[in-house]
Amino acid sequence: QVQLVESGGGLVQAGGSLRLSCVASGRTVSRLSVGWFRQAPGKEREFVATISWDGRSAYFGDSVKGRFTISRDNAKNTVYLEMNSLKPEDTAVYYCNAYSGSAYPPRKDFPSWGQGTQVTVSS
Repeated sequence: QVQLVESGGGLVQAGGSLRLSCVASGRTVSRLSVGWFRQAPGKEREFVATISWDGRSAYFGDSVKGRFTISRDNAKNTVYLEMNSLKPEDTAVYYCNAYSGSAYPPRKDFPSWGQGTQVTVSS
């Protein structure tokens, strides 16, 4: 079973950037799609971005298109989320999860989630 640990969150001013990391252990994710999701207080978990196992395909939620990029390094069992031009509405806990099959549409019914990493964007 794969365990995923998110890191890289923090406090940043609006317009700033952060890079999140999702590191897998226990099992390689090199053949799995990996998605990033986020949940703000009082809101449902939202799809942010996903990347295919080979890194050739990536998809983004409408609210982050053009500002976020996703990449992966299968040798390091790591997926990254580069977040630029951050806005206060990007404030949320960010989670990653891995799944088999096509990257899109992203799976949402995961049996478990990690602790996530908090991103706070001040105005």
